[in-house]
Amino acid sequence: MFKTKKKLSPIVSFIILIFATILISGFLHLLNIQSEYTSVNKVTGELVNNVIEVKSLFSTSGIKHIVTTAVSGFVNFEPLGALIIVLIGIGILEKTGFLKTFFTMLTRNSKKNTITFILVFLCLIFSLLGNIGFVIMLPLGALLFKYGRRNPLGGIIATFASLSFGAGINVFLSANDSSLLELTLNAAHTLDQNYAIGTFFSLFIMILALIIVSIVFTTVTEKKIMPRLPRYESTEEELKITNKELRGLIIGLGAGILYTLLIVYMIIPGLPLSGALLDNGATKYIDMLFGANSLFNKGFIFIVTMLFVIVGYGYGLMTKTIKNSKDVTESLGYSLDGIGSILVLLFFASLFINVFEESQIGTVIVASISKIIGGLNFTGAPLILMTVILVGIGNLFLPGSLSKWQILSGSLVTLFMNASISPEFSQVTFVAAESLTNGLTPLFLYFAVYIAFMEKYNTNETTTISGCTKYMVPYATYISIILILILIGWYLIGLPIGIGSYPGVIYGA
Repeated sequence: MFKTKKKLSPIVSFIILIFATILISGFLHLLNIQSEYTSVNKVTGELVNNVIEVKSLFSTSGIKHIVTTAVSGFVNFEPLGALIIVLIGIGILEKTGFLKTFFTMLTRNSKKNTITFILVFLCLIFSLLGNIGFVIMLPLGALLFKYGRRNPLGGIIATFASLSFGAGINVFLSANDSSLLELTLNAAHTLDQNYAIGTFFSLFIMILALIIVSIVFTTVTEKKIMPRLPRYESTEEELKITNKELRGLIIGLGAGILYTLLIVYMIIPGLPLSGALLDNGATKYIDMLFGANSLFNKGFIFIVTMLFVIVGYGYGLMTKTIKNSKDVTESLGYSLDGIGSILVLLFFASLFINVFEESQIGTVIVASISKIIGGLNFTGAPLILMTVILVGIGNLFLPGSLSKWQILSGSLVTLFMNASISPEFSQVTFVAAESLTNGLTPLFLYFAVYIAFMEKYNTNETTTISGCTKYMVPYATYISIILILILIGWYLIGLPIGIGSYPGVIYGA
């Protein structure tokens, strides 16, 4: 890792951040720090002013909140349950030998940069599924590099960078994009009641961003990251794949494909006995698939884990790595060995995020940014550039997309429309801007998961938050340049950003 003056473990760092937040919140509250922002009333459709102030946690009520919510906050911490369940499935794949055989076959005769490109590309596509991609791809990225006889840290870094910085590159409309779009339209309707936005409003610009970012992130990983990692001595013997193992792969993958086809059939509406996993009360398909009442959405982690179980046991039964119930039991807990340190890290990370959110410091900062944006006199390219910079800064303190857009959309969408820039382009700009700093803030929910896997595979020296963050800087730098150039270039040229959507608009026409 990088040399730092103080080798503070991530747990100690989070504890320091917790106490720092408590003290800072008390000081800012004493100074009566507050801000205003404009939002859209869902009932009336009118713009309303909101006032938000910093809460002091350096108080009796603040301490009471911390004490009473510490356990529940950890239990309900989004990454926790998903990570444990996914690790059970990945443990089966690893214990039975499926991953070793499969990844060895995949990497043995392939160029290193090709494998890295595939990993990066898949992670960018996985952003469609939201944050779930982190718990699935981070352990798989590490094992892909490990069985490819490369430093697994490289796989973790490339995976986290692609998932976090690529969160704004969604070729297909995700559930998160759908929720943001509703807020965008609410704001747009304050100026034009008839304004409408299609489902594939950002398809073209996102396809270009996906291709360019995949290539650049692959290059950054191979040229900037891998040479800086500690020397990795593989403990894996060169695997010679036998006919039995090859048959195991065929059986395991075949069973997995059949299971996947069944799941796909169950999310297609209108077919006989299909649609069982959908929220049939929703109107748009994306909401049927990823809505709050969708069984596919609620049970996605379980569905993926069952896929891993079926593939792993299919392989294990064929290769005889699973012979009896004892082997089954051992495989279920294989990836959970030594998970105690990860759980402790996630506890203090969840506590820090809980404390910071309760203080409302991040919300006040974003509200202040909304006020600044609303007062900008810029138009065109300067407006787009300033928005990217300000939203990127705000995201460091309030990473959640929906919570930020609830604050920013009221001022940003109307500002863009008054500058003859379309509401959909304002949303594309916002989503791109916030993704530029996702991987740089410990307030991002899955940053702690990234650190946990770095600590698991980093056997050379102490893992630190600052060290892990430094690995993200090259990715953040390059994707900032790429997305700013794409946004401004696309605006100046005036090409459609998607089906029926353009950068420019004359509202009310």
